[in-house]
Amino acid sequence: MNTVAAHIRSIIKSDGPIPIAEFMRIALTGCADSYYMRSDPIGLSGDFITAPEISQVFGECVGLWCVDIWTKLGSPAAFTLVELGPGRGTLMRDVLRAARVAPDFLSAATVALVEVSPALRRVQAALFRSNGLPNVRWYNGFQDICAAEPLIVIANEFFDALPVVQFVKMHEGWASRTVGLNDAGDLILGAQPNVQASACVPVKLLDAPIGSIFERSIERENVARAIATVIQKAGGGALVIDYGFEGPALGDSLQAVKGHRYADILMEPGMVDLTSHVDFTALADAFAGGGASVSKITTQAGYLTQLGAVERTQILKRSASEQQKAQLESALNRLTSADAMGTLFKVLCAVSSQAIQPAGFEAE
Repeated sequence: MNTVAAHIRSIIKSDGPIPIAEFMRIALTGCADSYYMRSDPIGLSGDFITAPEISQVFGECVGLWCVDIWTKLGSPAAFTLVELGPGRGTLMRDVLRAARVAPDFLSAATVALVEVSPALRRVQAALFRSNGLPNVRWYNGFQDICAAEPLIVIANEFFDALPVVQFVKMHEGWASRTVGLNDAGDLILGAQPNVQASACVPVKLLDAPIGSIFERSIERENVARAIATVIQKAGGGALVIDYGFEGPALGDSLQAVKGHRYADILMEPGMVDLTSHVDFTALADAFAGGGASVSKITTQAGYLTQLGAVERTQILKRSASEQQKAQLESALNRLTSADAMGTLFKVLCAVSSQAIQPAGFEAE
């Protein structure tokens, strides 16, 4: 038994079953040996791969979006470029390379990375040193960034890893879903009565069939609202890319991944990645609640196509070998195809003013 699993079991033995959200928090970041705290999980040798690792075109499109937002903000002489959950640093590297088309953007930017993982911070620092990227600062949370100047915020596959609470419809009404122990000491899913549960479920879903599950992430909503409050005050924009849906909807989307395969969410807490699908409607409402202007949600395929991913891929193919050309086409297909990431992944943009029409999004 790993130390994280042992810690979770000890809490349950002492205090009783814990909510799903607390289980996720401990398993992912709550201990020194938790999943994101101990190693680099990204890449072919890890547990999963993200869009920036698939193709440089993804990060370049995001970089052009950043330059576009900065320009529409009036090209401020100083601003903070924030990435939430920067992974191995690949996305930010590609963003800054693409931003070379606007030298004043680079000289004005201070890069702020929100990263709780010591292991990933080391990977990011090594990458930025080797690429000569200056003015990089690290923070444990968005709330730690104290910047009076405008902010441009990027969050790619960040919100999916934030804890969710789950509610299950019982004969007696809605209850909170929990993690407890059976007589053999194994982790099991359960449910506990919660008088506040029904207040957390949208009215249109209250009469769902017995056994239905509804997910909500208070933490996601709080982060979105905090970002919106800051950019509304100081000026700026936020870009969120993640897999998810436009809710509200029923369903259990909590999943575990290890070695690029799905795993049991309870089998090895601390040793597997835990995520759930993002409700982009709830996220958009949270951004709007913080005072931001939110663009119409789009798909990753639509966003990348609007930003020129197809054209950029064709340019890269001009000087590529036949093998490289095939790899570039395969990467573009993976990012944009409906059979891959193209429609499963959604994109949301929140900006400080309705006067700003961000690139890649339809006008309301």
